[in-house]
Amino acid sequence: MFDIQEELKKLPGKPGVYLMHGEKDEIIYVGKAISLKNRVRQYFQSSRNKGPKIEQMVTHITRFEYIITDSELEALVLECNLIKEHRPKYNTMLMDDKSYPFIKVTVQEPFPRIMMARQMKKDKAKYFGPYTSVGAVRDTIELIRKLYKIRSCNRRLPRDIGLERPCLNYHIHQCGAPCQGYVDQQEYRESIDQVLQFLNGNYDLILGDLQRKMEEASEAMEYERAIEYRDLLQSVQKIAQKQKITDTAGDDRDIVAMAKDLEDAVVQVFFVRNGRLIGRDHFFLRLTGEETKSEILSSFIKQFYAGTPYLPAELMMQEEPGDMELLEEWLTEKRGHKVHIRVPKKGSKEKLVELAQRNAALILTKDKERLKREEGRTIGAVKEIENLLGMKEIVRMEAYDISNISGYASVGSMVVYEKGRPKRSDYRKFRIKSVQGPDDYASMEEVLTRRFEHGRREREEGSMENSFTAFPDLILMDGGRGQVNIALEVLDKLRIHIPVCGMVKDDNHRTRGLYYNNVEIPIDRNSEGFKLITRIQDEAHRFAIEYHRKLRGQGQVHSVLDDIPGIGPARRKDLMRRFPGLEAIRNADVETLKELPSMNEAAAESVYNFFHPKV
Repeated sequence: MFDIQEELKKLPGKPGVYLMHGEKDEIIYVGKAISLKNRVRQYFQSSRNKGPKIEQMVTHITRFEYIITDSELEALVLECNLIKEHRPKYNTMLMDDKSYPFIKVTVQEPFPRIMMARQMKKDKAKYFGPYTSVGAVRDTIELIRKLYKIRSCNRRLPRDIGLERPCLNYHIHQCGAPCQGYVDQQEYRESIDQVLQFLNGNYDLILGDLQRKMEEASEAMEYERAIEYRDLLQSVQKIAQKQKITDTAGDDRDIVAMAKDLEDAVVQVFFVRNGRLIGRDHFFLRLTGEETKSEILSSFIKQFYAGTPYLPAELMMQEEPGDMELLEEWLTEKRGHKVHIRVPKKGSKEKLVELAQRNAALILTKDKERLKREEGRTIGAVKEIENLLGMKEIVRMEAYDISNISGYASVGSMVVYEKGRPKRSDYRKFRIKSVQGPDDYASMEEVLTRRFEHGRREREEGSMENSFTAFPDLILMDGGRGQVNIALEVLDKLRIHIPVCGMVKDDNHRTRGLYYNNVEIPIDRNSEGFKLITRIQDEAHRFAIEYHRKLRGQGQVHSVLDDIPGIGPARRKDLMRRFPGLEAIRNADVETLKELPSMNEAAAESVYNFFHPKV
């Protein structure tokens, strides 16, 4: 047994990282400290004003552990890694996990290539980016290969020169074929130098060259070549126009700004490379209610830059993050060169940060509206059902349905909704074992008995891994009084107390109300609660039918009708549509059977004789 007060006495006064564990021994919080002894004790001192977030977290702590480090900087690095690995509940969490493409030029090779890369490696190649659009990277690479006739093959040159025929790119004038010796190394290197200038944003030279070649081809009446140069010219102009924000300093920097409300935050990042804005991206963070902007920015920096392959020389932010000096030291060590975190107060840089902040606020507002609509369809709909039934705190709802084809081979379905959303990992299917024929009540009794006996057994064994272990707050039956009574009888027999509600249908098989506590309750067809009930009902029905079809497709469902000589799929289907069950088919005479569209006299007699064999 972990004695928290005794373990607090053993804490060292050294820097390190501490991990708080919850009731299921999961890690619920990771933090760093200059002195573990002083920091961890603060969580368990009743005299300290810790705030609701920490107060709530402390009530769930069952034990803690810690890792000693040699410095606070080492603790920061370790904290970043552990948060990324475990994603603890009470840490401010970055919700995105993205990687960005680079353009790689293999300048270390005698005949360099240009390609897309996901990581920067220490391989002496030159990397440009990162870029936020994979499509833009691919378009740029394709354009460069056309402009400068750069090879795209993996041949080892000059070793493999002349060993194979030139590829298609040579014949369509998109490669100079250095693999054949048609371009020497010096000439090819000159093209690579121009590629590097292009990727550094120097478009004037190539624009002028393409304009001149287009005009010369046009004057020579070589119109196809002129059109080709015109298309290339327009492609370069399109790329050049994307670089709308420039900085005469020509430095690499990230612009970081955020917007927040009580529950969520959005961090907007502008990527500036060589003084040009090459892209932007935004990130959602889950908050726990009390973080300041400074704390949120600090959490973002630690998580985002722990995983990104490229670090710029400067981060420009709307305000100083927490532990700013320590973060600068960590980023510098990670990059290998000095990284500055700055908060511009005036001029174009301050306006750029303000622009990033406005973008973050816009995204937060826009997404909030979407989230509110989604919440209305889910949690809001559950609240409506609670009010309708006079219940509180409905989290988990389970619905059941039976599927058969005129009583043949019945199957059951169980679907689960939590907080108004389907929890598909907890869906379950049942093959009816004890019931013969079209008896939906008996089939439902079997399904419910198996489900709750299984769940009770799992609970007694202490297992928390099976979806049967979690009991619902409300059971929804696909029917009225009869279905509800079946469920209540099963629960009463097992001594389990769970509210049961029926979904009453009208003559057109549409839900018209709820049957609860022996009363039919009308429900507004335009309400979100009604729409949720309908979705659950449809989902239970769909899941049961899908399972039945799957079994039939696998040949696991065998009908008595399959054994009748001369009765194939079309006639079986007609029989099942025309008659409610096997008993009705058994009682039909030959004349009645002949009325079916697919039946002739011989087939009708075959069916009749099958059920009325001659002795």
